[in-house]
Amino acid sequence: MPDNFSAFSSPDDPAGRRSAVYAIMAQIPPGKVISYGELAALAGLGRAARWVGRLMSQLPDDTTLPWHRVIAAGGRLSLPAGSAAGAEQRARLRAEGLTIVKDRVDMRRHGWRSTESSG
Repeated sequence: MPDNFSAFSSPDDPAGRRSAVYAIMAQIPPGKVISYGELAALAGLGRAARWVGRLMSQLPDDTTLPWHRVIAAGGRLSLPAGSAAGAEQRARLRAEGLTIVKDRVDMRRHGWRSTESSG
């Protein structure tokens, strides 16, 4: 798969935008994370980090997409620790071997770049 899905998305095509984000998200390997902004950029959506966050909040509960691997800028976990989704995200990331310190993940160690995807 190509690293950038901009050919599949258009600012005027919400379905294409969603598909591009989902295609990139599906490639994030276990033990790696990406920021909302980096995900938007890889999907060809520029600086649409907030839009990506809204899109992710609308995923069905039974999704198989690795939503828990998408975090805020600087490695910050944006889902509240006391929420069900926040607790699930933290548990899933820890199960994949990530260390969380003060609600942050070390992006230098665990940040994903699409060129790292296994082939």
